[in-house]
Amino acid sequence: MSPRPRFHLAFPVHDLEAARRFYAGVLGCGTGRESDHWIDFDLHGHQIVAHLAPELCETGPTNAVDGKQVPVRHFGLIVDYEAFDALAERLKAASSEFVIEPYLRFAGEAGEQKTMFVRDPSGNALEFKAFADDRQVFATD
Repeated sequence: MSPRPRFHLAFPVHDLEAARRFYAGVLGCGTGRESDHWIDFDLHGHQIVAHLAPELCETGPTNAVDGKQVPVRHFGLIVDYEAFDALAERLKAASSEFVIEPYLRFAGEAGEQKTMFVRDPSGNALEFKAFADDRQVFATD
């Protein structure tokens, strides 16, 4: 039997130790292989790799979604509905930079979800969202 599919994402950071403090410390990601130029993190079973490339760290453009300016370049996770608020509190306690504070998006509409956007120390945007009903993840109406 094959393992479940996992995604792999590589992204730039300006400081590997700051990335370690955020991803391992604040988000609780395990670490894997690493060198002087990169660190593998386990983001709930998915492999994300912080590569030292300060010249590529930028915030980039945004698009309007539900009346908020969402960073075009971002990644993240869909977390359990019950876990969302605890994660938001952990991020606030760590003084994380919120791009969009936690709120309920598309309330009463298809795709209703809790969502929040934060930036890691290098400016990479991460979105965490949660659905009370998983059938809403790809709902269109």
